[in-house]
Amino acid sequence: MTEPAGELSKALAEKSGKQEFWQGIRDESPILLGVIPFGLIYGALAVHAHLSSAAAQAMSAVIFAGSAQIIFTQLLTAGTSGLVMLVVVFVVNLRHALYSASVAPYVRSLSTAWKLLLAYLLTDEAYAVVISHYRREGVSASRHWYFLGAGLTLWTAWQISSGLGIFIGASLPNSAMLSFVLPLTFIALVVPSIRDRAGLAAAVIAGLVGVLAINFPFKTGLLDAALIGILAGMAIEGRHS
Repeated sequence: MTEPAGELSKALAEKSGKQEFWQGIRDESPILLGVIPFGLIYGALAVHAHLSSAAAQAMSAVIFAGSAQIIFTQLLTAGTSGLVMLVVVFVVNLRHALYSASVAPYVRSLSTAWKLLLAYLLTDEAYAVVISHYRREGVSASRHWYFLGAGLTLWTAWQISSGLGIFIGASLPNSAMLSFVLPLTFIALVVPSIRDRAGLAAAVIAGLVGVLAINFPFKTGLLDAALIGILAGMAIEGRHS
């Protein structure tokens, strides 16, 4: 009687599709802090590359690959030939083949329709969350709903943020585009690297000092902000170590 009882308890412990779906949403949500600025950057760059709003938004929906979209718009702005753009974007996206090979053993029992849907949603940020969940929890009859929840969360955030970037970029003159895109780029790089209180304190305090010291002579406000941010982070880390 031990084996059937164990199988029953395991079945009861498995989460339903709805539970898996919502957990996927919850686990993916923190990553959006780094994704949203990149969506804004892409939208602004697409407008600067003279893509129509419809074409720029369609690219987010069809390609759904942030790095490829940003590189494409930069190459388009530079007047690169179509063949070169196609090859570059293809090479940039080759990593998705590795993601697919890694996830394949966990989804091989799914229908073709499910595989096609999940393949479309398989991006860097979705893969990182999904593969960790599969390796930790294993395969179950409803595990693919977690994949769907994580992927749709990322997809929705990307569509909205790129749409906002297109809207904001269209309202800015070309002279203001650089001052808009560069800060977003650094925000997108910094936010995902914040992993503890010390890092958060360093980023917030450095940002505040940078704003307050923006008119310091010889642009020394940037150096002051970096130094004070580092000292603040060290102080917080020392207090909690």
